[in-house]
Amino acid sequence: MPPTQELPAVRTRPWSPMTPDGEPAGLRSRVDDVLTGISAGCGRCGPTALRLSLALVFVWFGALKVTGDTPVEGLIGATLPFLSSDVTVPVLGLVEIGLGLAVAVGRALPVVLLVLAGHLAGTFLTFVTAPGLMVTDGNPLLLTADGEFVLKNLVLISAALVLVGREARGPRTVA
Repeated sequence: MPPTQELPAVRTRPWSPMTPDGEPAGLRSRVDDVLTGISAGCGRCGPTALRLSLALVFVWFGALKVTGDTPVEGLIGATLPFLSSDVTVPVLGLVEIGLGLAVAVGRALPVVLLVLAGHLAGTFLTFVTAPGLMVTDGNPLLLTADGEFVLKNLVLISAALVLVGREARGPRTVA
């Protein structure tokens, strides 16, 4: 009887990649590999995209205030009725442009982002000083367009805090 010869591993399905131990990889494994690659890319690019998005929003909204084209002038006046809107709105615009540019540049980022988050937190004062502009018929679940505009600042505050936390873990390379 001739000695038996071991045959090389044969793929059972030619379109299926093999695992390191020579077994055919399933669809789940391929999907996991794709998701891992996407996650790694998001981890590299996401924080920079988030930082630059915050910067753009602040520069843009600030510029609208400086040029007198902001749709929230009345909202600011109702929030800070003891100040003149003619002065307050452009000054807030300049502050927002400065914050946006500082976030874009990325220097002293934790401090800048905390100031930015504090500025955004101040917008919630409108719920106290002008609740009629924020909710319909006194129902806190029925926000007006102004109420929704202010409430979305929770997302911007959260974004700033995520970036502060990331900076606290050490310097990162910019993607």
